[in-house]
Amino acid sequence: MSAPGTGTPGPGGRGSDDPPGRDDAQSAFVAALVDELARAGVRHAVVCPGSRSTPLALGLAAHGGIEVHVRLDERSAAFVALGIGLATGVPAVLVTTSGTAAAEAHPAVVEADLGRVPLLVCTADRPPELRGVGAPQTIDQERLFGTAPRWFADPGVPDPATSASWRSLGARAVVEARYAPAGPGPVHLNLPFREPLVGAFGPGSGRHTPVATVRGRPDGEPWHRLAAGTPAPPRGVVAELAERARAGQRGIIVAGAGGAGGGAPDEGLGGANAVWALAEAAGWPVLADPRSEVWSDRPGVISAVDLVVRSDRFLERNRPDLVVRLGVPWASRPALTWLDELAASGVPTVAVDPIWRWIDPGHVVTELVRADPGLLCAQVAAELVARPGSSPGPESDYLGAWRRAHETVQGVLAGALDGPGGRLVEPGVARSVVRSLPTGSTLVVSSSMPIRDVEAFAAPRPDRVRILANRGANGIDGVTSTAMGVAIGCGSRHGTRSCGVAGQGAEKGTGPGGGPVVAILGDLAFLHDVSALVHAASTSGAGLTLVVVDNGGGGIFSFLSQARELDGGRFEELFGTPPSVDVVQVARGFGIEVDDVADVDGLADALDRRVTRRSNAEHGLSVVRVRVPDRAENVEIHAGLVDAVRTALDALV
Repeated sequence: MSAPGTGTPGPGGRGSDDPPGRDDAQSAFVAALVDELARAGVRHAVVCPGSRSTPLALGLAAHGGIEVHVRLDERSAAFVALGIGLATGVPAVLVTTSGTAAAEAHPAVVEADLGRVPLLVCTADRPPELRGVGAPQTIDQERLFGTAPRWFADPGVPDPATSASWRSLGARAVVEARYAPAGPGPVHLNLPFREPLVGAFGPGSGRHTPVATVRGRPDGEPWHRLAAGTPAPPRGVVAELAERARAGQRGIIVAGAGGAGGGAPDEGLGGANAVWALAEAAGWPVLADPRSEVWSDRPGVISAVDLVVRSDRFLERNRPDLVVRLGVPWASRPALTWLDELAASGVPTVAVDPIWRWIDPGHVVTELVRADPGLLCAQVAAELVARPGSSPGPESDYLGAWRRAHETVQGVLAGALDGPGGRLVEPGVARSVVRSLPTGSTLVVSSSMPIRDVEAFAAPRPDRVRILANRGANGIDGVTSTAMGVAIGCGSRHGTRSCGVAGQGAEKGTGPGGGPVVAILGDLAFLHDVSALVHAASTSGAGLTLVVVDNGGGGIFSFLSQARELDGGRFEELFGTPPSVDVVQVARGFGIEVDDVADVDGLADALDRRVTRRSNAEHGLSVVRVRVPDRAENVEIHAGLVDAVRTALDALV
């Protein structure tokens, strides 16, 4: 794969005009840096107003190849940039001024690190002579974000003597954000500037767009390129997995987010197709996370794993002999606990990751394989097709039992949640939204209860709807801002732009593009990120609809021991935290259109109007507030569904 990266100088070497004079050095540096970012594929910048960052803000605004989005709140802006990277696989530039403005980006930087999302944070800084002497808006910004960034650089105040490194800085920053050994993630450039800050970008200079005095490579090429690829699967691992299947061992494939890999184009199998092919050849069920490309209404794909594993009788009869983990697993604690218990009882667990990242919170993985998951699955499947042996096969009783479990669970949920009329409950909201999305849509799901409800209660679809979530740090920070960034990434004023998943085929984009973007979040997550609404009207992209589930506080805490062990008043004060403001009033106060619904038909009508019939040319934000039963009743509703599913599964055996 050819990508922006490191290499030898191209034709013409560095190439430069006369070095810039010291007075113009800052403008020339910014012009070269911004042009290099554009050459490396960057198309979006999120800029926050500030004085010290003036050179960079003006340079980005003057460059025709990068779209600038202005946000007042640095914390929200950072998550908007994160969302763009999550949607496209290409970093957006975040620009902040110095001081605490730079520190506001830290939550998004942490999420970008743990979630493997490319992000380029450019923090302006005071020059060295103003540090440590009480100058205003000055803090220590050296390695401000700790170990989270894939790469950190502070090139110092621009000086003509360093001009040979300017383009290299920009090119390397993009490469590190996209292809670092630890996977895609954040890069931090700390950029000190001296006054005067407007420089050659101001009208008094006689020109508004300085020409980079350090010329770039010919034909618009980036300064550095990288020949990047994912590791081929070890032949011994491929042979061992194939032999286990041939011997009739019963395996399960756990397909989590980012677990499909790049596939094997030369074998006609790519990503999810490779995983499905292995499942069919081996006769192994695929336990799929909705965030995975593998999650689909196909034979052998098992959804609602959180509910399936509640039946001890079913699990005892259909115990696997091997677990193959691909990608990041679910949020579901029952599902993860079951996998850990299998490992503790001696069932081998093989985890496959292309960058050798250690995803093993239960400390149970038997073998960690550094390889492209799609390539591994494709090669094992090819060996089984060539020499089937006595593998369980697609019609085995083992795989058939898992299929019947999947169908049984979906039947129970359909009977309880899919009927027209009646009031809405939280599991039904998750199921209805996923079912109602047009083909090619993107769904952003908040942490806390929404992601768990989508995992447990949503039904997989035969067509492609991409589901994204900030599951790196698992917080409710910046959900609205992230969704806005995803909408920007999936379709901009420049026209429909395809979306790729970070780290997976992100060169050209592999996911749906231009379709509507919808987010599911709770009332507290919505209010937590209310500053994102300040610039809601300027949200470019595919259009964004926020489905806000309003249960009057922090719903997930009602499922935890705090709700059982504390008296009601103390629990509500410290954990339930019912908001003192109304979601609808807040949204309308920002001029946002709101649908306020409380029943199944009302939600269906709102989604049809706001999402299904919405033209791709329409931009902006709308809110659907969904009133659901209170948090205590929500616990009872979940328990009732779990009991109904368990009873139905127990009856199968």
